[in-house]
Amino acid sequence: MAEHLASIFGTEKDRVNCPFYFKIGACRHGDRCSRLHNRPTISPTLLLSNTYHRPDMITPGVDAQGQPLDPHKIQEHFEDFYEDIFEELSKFGEIENLNVCDNLADHMIGNVYVQFKEEDQAAAALQSLQGRFYSGRPIIADFSPVTDFREATCRQYEENNCNRGGYCNFMHVKLIGKDLRRKLFGRYRGYRVSRSRSRSVSPRRRDRDYDRRERDNRDRERDRDYRGNGRRNDRDGGRKRHGSPRRSRSPAREGSEERRARIEQWNREREEKQ
Repeated sequence: MAEHLASIFGTEKDRVNCPFYFKIGACRHGDRCSRLHNRPTISPTLLLSNTYHRPDMITPGVDAQGQPLDPHKIQEHFEDFYEDIFEELSKFGEIENLNVCDNLADHMIGNVYVQFKEEDQAAAALQSLQGRFYSGRPIIADFSPVTDFREATCRQYEENNCNRGGYCNFMHVKLIGKDLRRKLFGRYRGYRVSRSRSRSVSPRRRDRDYDRRERDNRDRERDRDYRGNGRRNDRDGGRKRHGSPRRSRSPAREGSEERRARIEQWNREREEKQ
């Protein structure tokens, strides 16, 4: 029985615990939900509820006065916010993930999830945020049960085909540019901007996998080049073996044509003596 309960915990089959709260740290029913919201007492992830307010929050692409907004200005506004939050929270430790929801539902709009490398770093950040304000609004922060964003992120949104739009119950994570990501996360050892839009893991883990694939590809290409070009080809002037610094041509050495002429001369002299 215990094994069965453990296997269905946090899933749709669990009739006791709320699967949405377990996956995304928020629930559209809030305190009225019929299932339990098991709030963690400690976690490496913090949720800053309804913290980001986009300039076109009322109507997408239009400001509060009804004037159209340049998409570049909207993105610039978001990246300024993202950098502010990152710089402030990075004072407490290494940030592995900083995700901002682009959803429109009340329980997810403007939610900011920050995942630290260590739980005590998140605890220190949470204590510092108590009673503080951002842009004139109080910051509502708490520990979040979300530690693996693969279960929280909408796959269809990442593929640009989510038919639920902003009211989807899974995270629509708003993306920042590569330059800003490199600037912020690049301070951490081993970080490298990945070319893929990985849904799940932290930048450090994702980039370690990317670096390993790149390294394996380079090794295969080097081995292939060596097998293809490693033998000297006398017909095209005796090309040097690939990648061998000891065979780099020196001005003091004879050229390949001169060496072949000398060998032919030795062969003729040997035939004449015989």
